[in-house]
Amino acid sequence: MVLLATGENWFGAIKLQRSLHYIFCLSYKSFINSPPTPVNWNNPALMKNVKSKRKVILQSLGAAICLGIVTVLILGKSLCAPCPQIIGALPPDLVGEAIAFQSASGSNLKGWLLPGKKRGAVILMHGIRGNRTTMLGRARFLNEAGYSVFLFDFQAHGESEGPHITFGYQESKDARAAVDFVKAKLPGEKIAVLGSSLGGAAALLAHPRLKVDAMILEMVYPTLEQAIEDRLFIRLSKIGPFFAPLLVWQIKPRLGFVPEDLCPIREVSQITVPKFFIAGTKDRHTTLAESQRLFDAAAQPKEFWAVQGAGHVNFHDFAKGEYERRVLKFLKENLN
Repeated sequence: MVLLATGENWFGAIKLQRSLHYIFCLSYKSFINSPPTPVNWNNPALMKNVKSKRKVILQSLGAAICLGIVTVLILGKSLCAPCPQIIGALPPDLVGEAIAFQSASGSNLKGWLLPGKKRGAVILMHGIRGNRTTMLGRARFLNEAGYSVFLFDFQAHGESEGPHITFGYQESKDARAAVDFVKAKLPGEKIAVLGSSLGGAAALLAHPRLKVDAMILEMVYPTLEQAIEDRLFIRLSKIGPFFAPLLVWQIKPRLGFVPEDLCPIREVSQITVPKFFIAGTKDRHTTLAESQRLFDAAAQPKEFWAVQGAGHVNFHDFAKGEYERRVLKFLKENLN
């Protein structure tokens, strides 16, 4: 239990989740499977049996609620725990340089810059608990097409330092630092950002607004509260959203901001550069309906692509040929 309390072990949360389901279902089955019989309230044995069953059901439901609360507390600590990883050198098939740069988040960020053929630059921003290596497939085809590519680790990810993952709050400062770095390094070149999940949210949440020429936004949550509810539903089924307020409550004391600060659907209406939204039709973390709401709220110009059959996954891996065709077409129209 001491190990679980650190929030470092996801298996503890999974075991508690299963226990919650088991106890709840057991008590429910016990209740509905009791055969209907005429009630004789003057029968002491019957009254004792009724009280005993009621006590078992109440104890089971109480245990289920307690386990749910403990599970959510563990999940809260686990979800914001940093995700460091040694990345190492740039893969040998790529030509570029290792970069270190400072962010207003307080972190020293690490990344790679791949020079292009002055067709413009694309900044790749990875998803939560990922790092720059998850964007290497995109980096390769974009660089082969002549674009300079900058990929980096957000704070508390990969080789970039940081105490907590903040779901876009501190990461939005990293996004702005990355854009400022590329502008200084490649003066005069047009810039696009390509953000996946957390990366897309960070791009939208940045203040002041990112001074870029185009955005590609993949499976971005509309509000942090909605993202929390979706993930609790995945882990705890229909009872999950009932625990959402407990997880939301933890954000201020753990991370120092309120959930209302992270509202991409509010920000996207103020961003007027061309935007290309990509969503998976089978995504449960950011549902297709939520992605459609974000797109509907966005200012023009904008485009939308629903990737058939895709969940919350790497779209480049899932639909490589079509993904590359659509992304290159969008960049050609807006950077060249």
